[in-house]
Amino acid sequence: MPVSLEPPPESSPLARSAGAIALAAGLFFVLTDLGRAPLLDDRLAVAVYPVLMAVNAAYFFAFVGLMIALVAVHERLGSALGRFGLIAFLFAVLGTMMQGGNMWFDGFAAPWLAEVLPQAFTAPKTPILQVGGLLSYLLVAFGWALYGLAMLRARAVPVGSALAVVVGGLLAYNSGLPPWGTPLGLAVAALGTWLIIRDLRGVRAQTQDSRAQTQDSRT
Repeated sequence: MPVSLEPPPESSPLARSAGAIALAAGLFFVLTDLGRAPLLDDRLAVAVYPVLMAVNAAYFFAFVGLMIALVAVHERLGSALGRFGLIAFLFAVLGTMMQGGNMWFDGFAAPWLAEVLPQAFTAPKTPILQVGGLLSYLLVAFGWALYGLAMLRARAVPVGSALAVVVGGLLAYNSGLPPWGTPLGLAVAALGTWLIIRDLRGVRAQTQDSRAQTQDSRT
């Protein structure tokens, strides 16, 4: 059974809002990732279609949201995940930052290159670019999969939610191309939904306890 994870009264607003943040960030991640699907057919299309350019740039902000959700969720679950969870969290932060940097380039620099230097898309990649790209892909996959394993190990969330984060993290290795980021976005959204439901149940239970105590004091 999952451990008790209700936010204490003194917890930060970020921790108390972890469910809503994760749900919103996960859904935005999915929408922007799927909205980039036309790029599979033509990487130069961002220089021609403004809507596609905007969606491609928005995918970078989806990674920003994913980072905020990760921090909020860990502030909520960190005490239950322990040292292993902290290490996993740090790797997930590093991977999200690096892959987010990749998506910033795709969203803001690539459209400019597509207009002024389209041959850059077909030119051979230099070793430093290949190493940087590979590190981003590996670390985002490793970090999120490890964080899912930390949640699974601590039984901090339902097994299905933890496994979804593991699988979504592994598939995020190729999150530079749609729809490979979508499974991770769905996993984060599902985790947020679970936290929201758990919080609502906690509030309901507290309300019922308060009513029962009031009735007992009257009798």
